[in-house]
Amino acid sequence: MSEREGSQRERAGGPRRKREAFSLGPATRAVRSEGGRPDRREERALTGGRVTFVGAGPGAADLLTFRGAAAIADADVVVWASSLVHPDVLAHARADARIVDSATVPLEEVVALYAAAAREGWRVARVHSGDPALWGAIQEQLDRCAELGLDTEVVPGVSSFTAVAAAVRRELTIPEVAQSVVLTRLEGGKTPMPPGETAREFARHGTTMALFLSAARSAQMQQELLAGGYPPATPCVVAYRVTWEDELIRRCRLDELAGTIREHRLWKHTLVLVGPALAAGGTRSHLYHPGHFHGFRRADPDARRELRDAREVP
Repeated sequence: MSEREGSQRERAGGPRRKREAFSLGPATRAVRSEGGRPDRREERALTGGRVTFVGAGPGAADLLTFRGAAAIADADVVVWASSLVHPDVLAHARADARIVDSATVPLEEVVALYAAAAREGWRVARVHSGDPALWGAIQEQLDRCAELGLDTEVVPGVSSFTAVAAAVRRELTIPEVAQSVVLTRLEGGKTPMPPGETAREFARHGTTMALFLSAARSAQMQQELLAGGYPPATPCVVAYRVTWEDELIRRCRLDELAGTIREHRLWKHTLVLVGPALAAGGTRSHLYHPGHFHGFRRADPDARRELRDAREVP
């Protein structure tokens, strides 16, 4: 995390909670209340631990789902990445919950915590930014949890690409303009791309594309998208830390993309949307056309005939 990000987070006024390092220390012992009844942690030790992977959304804490908030509130341990998740999300944690910052530790230390959870019956909320299914590195964690015999759950979150679309008030799948959305990143980064998965090849489809983790190589990104067939005037949206307090969103043409990113020094936490749907007007959807029928509505006969005739026009 840069000094700039740290100072911005302090100004954001997040909850002032003690955040622990990853030193596990002795195993936590279950305790009993005065009446001899087992407390929550002792009861859980009898049933086994559980890890819930929570998608925290793109930034703003109020975009966290009800189910995600409930998982955090129920957790004995909350593991979050301070470099990616808004600190206000921690407001849902119990006062006695252990808060662990994973931003500076490797997978092995996180797994050590999961092993302790398996022994002690802890409920762990592992909080990820955006939606855990997209570049969340959760599969390797799910595999380790399975090896430890831990029960798991994944709570989806709002992805940054849909948050950006909402911020600029655009539909990404406009009828007869774009009916597909490609989610990808530029090749050449730290993690190798599988054969055939290149921005240039995906660009040949000419549909809406969301590029994650690629802003640091903006010139290469622009070159690959143009080489793939997007026209130079194709509309783009560049979004930095969407829904955070310091959100920055800029629109540009594809042939202005690299210059726009460099002008605002957007190397990290930046997503790019590209495609004709970002500027096209809305066309009539058949779903709400009076000639369209489904299980809840009958079609108007005349409108149905009109719709059928329109489809047959070459």
